[in-house]
Amino acid sequence: MIARPAASPRQSAAPSAGSAPAVRPDRRLAILLAAERLFAQHGYHAVSIRQIAQAAGVPLALVGYYFGPKHELFHAIFEHWQGTAQARLERLDAALHAPQPERSLERVVEAFVRPVLAQRASEEGEYYAQLVARELGFQTPEATRVLTDYFDPLANRFIEALMAVRPGHGRALAAWAYQFALGALLHHISDIRVGRLSGGLDTPNDPNAAPLLIRFLCAGIDAVMPVLPDGRPPPA
Repeated sequence: MIARPAASPRQSAAPSAGSAPAVRPDRRLAILLAAERLFAQHGYHAVSIRQIAQAAGVPLALVGYYFGPKHELFHAIFEHWQGTAQARLERLDAALHAPQPERSLERVVEAFVRPVLAQRASEEGEYYAQLVARELGFQTPEATRVLTDYFDPLANRFIEALMAVRPGHGRALAAWAYQFALGALLHHISDIRVGRLSGGLDTPNDPNAAPLLIRFLCAGIDAVMPVLPDGRPPPA
């Protein structure tokens, strides 16, 4: 999926000439980040536009001026993060055209994982990770729209990449492999228990865990979609 430009203020909602507030990127971003944090902490349906305006320190009407209704603000949060999706696709394209085909699966998995971990390591990315883990598992109109617009095209590219680096296996198996890998990645970026479970030896979102996660995913995908000898049919 190609990253889209950041959504512009809703001009149709602007007040009449002479009374419209000036477009200030700092206030627009403040609203976006406040909404992201509150949705991540409390859930989309538990948060009001008034609460978002208060958290952002802006007048209530300004939220509607910049974003329109609440579901459009929710959608704009994912639009804001499309740079990460673009980075994943760029790495994926490079992985599929690089030498050493025996490392193709590893490179595809790195393209799948590393931009997300870099995003998660940022202060803002922590709330986004919580939001994705909390909201996109529910079958709501808001979540379905986000998945369809932003995540399904990306998923299809990675599924096709898995089929390319593991020829002979069908799309059904590649889709399962993708979903299993996605589950592990989402759990890792939203997990807070590993410190307790490791007796304090591990830290949530530790960058040093990235190679472990990549090896884990590669091993799982390789078990589901092994390299097939020429002429051998894929397993049933």
